[in-house]
Amino acid sequence: MRIAIRSTLRHLLPALAVASLLAGTAGCGMIGETDVAIFTGGTAGVYFPLGSKYAELLNTYSDNIEARAITSGASITNAEAISRGDCEAGFIQNDISFYASKGMNMFDEAIPELQGIACLYPETMQFVVKADSPIMSLQDMAGKAVAVGAPGSGTAAACEQILTAAGVWDTITSYHLNFAVAVSALKLGEVDAGFVVAGAPTPAIEELAASDDVRIIDIPDSVLSQLVASGYPFYIRQVIPAGTYGVDAQCATAAVQAMLCVRSSVPEDVVYDMTKILFTRLDELRSAHAKASEITLEAALVGMSLVLHPGAVKYYQEVGVSVPAALLS
Repeated sequence: MRIAIRSTLRHLLPALAVASLLAGTAGCGMIGETDVAIFTGGTAGVYFPLGSKYAELLNTYSDNIEARAITSGASITNAEAISRGDCEAGFIQNDISFYASKGMNMFDEAIPELQGIACLYPETMQFVVKADSPIMSLQDMAGKAVAVGAPGSGTAAACEQILTAAGVWDTITSYHLNFAVAVSALKLGEVDAGFVVAGAPTPAIEELAASDDVRIIDIPDSVLSQLVASGYPFYIRQVIPAGTYGVDAQCATAAVQAMLCVRSSVPEDVVYDMTKILFTRLDELRSAHAKASEITLEAALVGMSLVLHPGAVKYYQEVGVSVPAALLS
C-alpha cells in the first residue's frame, strides 16, 4: 500500500506544480504578458472612453500585453502614479508632463521615469456658463463661484494660471470638482461657472447642453500672451466651431496637447506594440470618441514635451517618422 501511495504521489507532484504556477498567474494575464495599467481621467471626460477602448485594442491585438484602463484625477495624478509605479501608462497634458520631467511648479521633484509615446489631440480650455449668465468674459468671473477642476488635476492647474493671467484668480471662490460634479453643480446653480480641459465636444458639457443652454467664455489674445510671458509656452490658440453644444457662434479659446505617456521601465517590445496598435487601429479607436479623429501619425510628435520611450522610437523609425534628436534618450 505504501509503495502504491508513493507511486501515485510521484506522478501527481509535477501536475500539482504546474497547477500551482498557473494559479499564481491568474488575474495577471497569460504567461509572458506584461500587465499595463493605464490611468485615464474622470468618466465624464475624453481620457476615460479613449483609454478604455485603447486597453481593449491592446488586449485584442498584442500577445505581450494584458491592459486595463483606470479612472483617475487625470494629468498630475497620472504623472505621480507613473512615478510611484502604480501604473505603466497614462494620459497627461503636455504642459504637465513637461513640469513633471523638470520638477517644476506643482512637482517638488523631477519624475525621470516619465517618457512619451505620442501626442494625441488638443485639450481645449472651456469655461462653461449657462446661456443666461451675466458672465460674458473672464474678468466677469471676479467674485464668482467657479468649479476649477479635480484636486491635483491638470485642469485645476490650468484654471489657476488662466484666471491669474486674467487678474481674477484671487477674487473667485474656487471649488475643486471633477468634470461630472462641476457640470451638475452648474446645472443646480451651486457654482456660476465650470472649467473643463478636454477635447471638445466634451461629454459632460454635451449632457448639460441637452437640458440647459450654455455658452463657452472666450480666452482673449491678451490673456494668451500673458500666459506665454509667465512661463507657460504650451498654450495655443484653439477655436471651438459654431454649433458645438448648440452655441451659434464660434468660441476663441486656448488649448494644450493630450499625450500618451509611459513608465521608462516598461519593456521595449511592449511599448513598440502600444505605439503600433495606437496608430494602426485608429479606425476602431475613433468609435470610442470623436476626438480620436484628430490623432494622426503625422502629428504624433508635435508638442512632444518628453523624451520618447525606445519602444516608441523603434516604431516611428520603422514607419519613416523623423524623430528629433532632442526626443531621444
